[in-house]
Amino acid sequence: MDDQVRIGLYQKMVLIRTFEETILRDYHADKKPVWDIGAGLIPGEMHLSAGQEPVAVGICAHLNKDDAITATHRPHHLAIAHGMDLGKLAGEIYGRESGLGRGRGGHMHLFDPETHFSCSGIIAEGFPPALGQGFAFKRKGLSSVVVAVTGEGAANQGAFHESLNLAALWKLPVVFVVEDNEWAISVSRSASTSVASNAVRAESYGIPGVLVEDNSVEKIYEAAAVAVDRARAGQGPTLMEIRTLRLWGHFEGDAQGYRADLDSVASRDPIPLYESQLRASEILDDQIVKEIKEEAMSKVESAIEFAKASPIPEPSSALKYVFAE
Repeated sequence: MDDQVRIGLYQKMVLIRTFEETILRDYHADKKPVWDIGAGLIPGEMHLSAGQEPVAVGICAHLNKDDAITATHRPHHLAIAHGMDLGKLAGEIYGRESGLGRGRGGHMHLFDPETHFSCSGIIAEGFPPALGQGFAFKRKGLSSVVVAVTGEGAANQGAFHESLNLAALWKLPVVFVVEDNEWAISVSRSASTSVASNAVRAESYGIPGVLVEDNSVEKIYEAAAVAVDRARAGQGPTLMEIRTLRLWGHFEGDAQGYRADLDSVASRDPIPLYESQLRASEILDDQIVKEIKEEAMSKVESAIEFAKASPIPEPSSALKYVFAE
C-alpha cells in the first residue's frame, strides 16, 4: 500500500476521533440527571463509535460521492469517512437549524442527499433501503454502489436475511457490512447468535462472505477493495463481517458493568496502534502527527462553533417538515 494512502487512513481516523471526543465533552456539559436527556448542549441519547474508526475509513476509502451508505444508530465514523460536511453534522447533533435535518432528527437520524447517507436507530433498518438504492443504480446503468452497515445483533433480524436473499437474486451492487464490536447493550454475540461468524451466513445466499478478524484498517481496506470492485462490476453483493472494538459504552451513561474486558480496552485502541505501526515503518514522525492532529482539531472546532452559533428551532415550527410540501 502506498505510504500516502496509509497517512490518509490515519488522518481520517484522527479526524473522526477528534470530532467524537469533542461531542463527548459537550454532551456531558451542563447535563441534568441522566433521565433528563433533553438537557445540556446536546439533546437526546448519544451513541459514539470510538474504536470502530478502521471500519469506516477502510471501506469509505473506496467510495466516491455518488456511492451510498446506510448506517446504524452509531453513525458518526461512517458519515465523516464518507465526506459528510462536519458543520451540518454538528448542527444536527446539537439540534440546530443548520443541521442536516434542521435539528429535528438528532444524531441517530442523519440524512444527507449530497453524500447519499442515511441512518436509523432501528436495528437492521438500513438494509432494505440499501437494496432500493442499489436497484436504482443498476436500473440507471450507473457504476455506483451501496454499503449497508449494521451491528452483529441485527444479523438475527428478518430484514437482514430478506435483504441478502433479494440482493443475491438480483445481483445488486450492495456491500453488506456487519460491525461486530463484541457487545450489544448488555450481551455478547455468542449469547444471542447460533453461528460463530455472521460471515458464514453469506453461503446460504450464494454470495461471498469475508471475515476480517482484527480491527486493522489496512486489512479492512484490502477486503473492502475486493467487495466494492465486485459490486461495481455487476457481480452482485458481498457480506463482510469485521471484528471491531467499542471503546466506550453502548450509549453515554452506560456503566458497562456487564463487560469483563474493560481493563484491556485501552490497549486495543486502533488509532495509537496504527500510529505506532506507521512510526515503525518511518511513515510518520512527531511533526507529521502534530500537524495531522492540529488540522483535525481546527476542522472540528470550526464545525462545532458553526453549530453552536446556529439558531435553535422555534417550537412553533415543530410540524413544518412533517409532510412534504
